[in-house]
Order: sequence, then C-alpha cells, then structure tokens
Amino acid sequence: MIRLFKVKEKQKEIEENAKEKGLVKKQSAGELRLHRDISELNLPKACEISFPNGKDDLMNFEVTIEPDEGYYTGGRFVFSFHVPIIYPHEAPKVKCETKIYHPNIDLEGNVCLNILREDWKPVLNINTVIYGLSHLFTQPNYEDPLNHEAADVLRDDPKLFESNVRKAIDGRQWVGTDYFSGCN
Repeated sequence: MIRLFKVKEKQKEIEENAKEKGLVKKQSAGELRLHRDISELNLPKACEISFPNGKDDLMNFEVTIEPDEGYYTGGRFVFSFHVPIIYPHEAPKVKCETKIYHPNIDLEGNVCLNILREDWKPVLNINTVIYGLSHLFTQPNYEDPLNHEAADVLRDDPKLFESNVRKAIDGRQWVGTDYFSGCN
C-alpha cells in the first residue's frame, strides 16, 4: 500500500513539474477518441459546436441547435457537454442550458435521451448524440418524459402544447407556474 501511494505521489510530482516547464501533457485514450469524433463531425445544418474554454479543452464544449421544423422552429437551444475521461466507455454528460418547455428536457436542463443512459455503447459517438438531441426537437416523446406536465399536454392537447412552446420560445411569458425568458 505504501508503495502505491509513493508511485501516485511521484506521478503527481512529474505532472506538476511538466506544467511548470510548459510541457504538453499526454492525452488520455478518451481525449484521443473525442478528438477523432470531433474531427469527423457531420453536424445537421441546424447545429453548431463551440468551445467556450478554448480548443485546448475538448472535454467541455457546447452545441447550439436551432430547429428549422416542428414545434421548436425559431428557438435557439444551447447544450453543454462534459465528456468523461473514460469516454467512450461512459456517455458524455449533456445539459440543456436554455430553459425550455419540452417533455424530454426538464426545467433544470436534464435531458432524457436513451443513448445518454441505458443504451449508451462505446461504438456511439458525439455525432450520434447531437443527432439524437436534434431529433428531440422534431419528435418530442411524451412516453418517456422528464417534464410530465409538458408530456401530458403534448399527449392530450397538441394545439395547447404548440402554444406553450411558442410562449416559451418568444419569452417573457408564464407557462403554468414557470416563467420563460425566451430563446430566440
């Protein structure tokens, strides 16, 4: 046990010395895979990717989706991605930073997309996740909701659902007990 701690301490010391000398740190397998995924991206026309922390931080980025069809046309929705170091063996963590009225995205920004949970497999990639998110805007699913109120309205009264989505996108509106500042 003692030797293990000494090895970890030595590794930490080497990393700190490398930082001080400006040496480039070795990329993990997850970073290498993510680099490949990003270089091979084939984004839908309504999507764009940005790196708010700079290109040196590939593990954290944002995807903006501006749907051009369906209920959410005219909206602009930003999703933050945090990719774990053990990617692709673990799915990226995705959060919607834009408050949205959607059955599969709750008001805190949590996203209900099967490939981000139980159906994640290492053969999937960032492109697949972005297409999945884009699909949520053209085909919201009331059968697997995070926002139960929105799901019930979509199922029972699609016209009211469409009106509520428009109010949320246009902003400065209340939908039920929730205030939406807008996202267009």
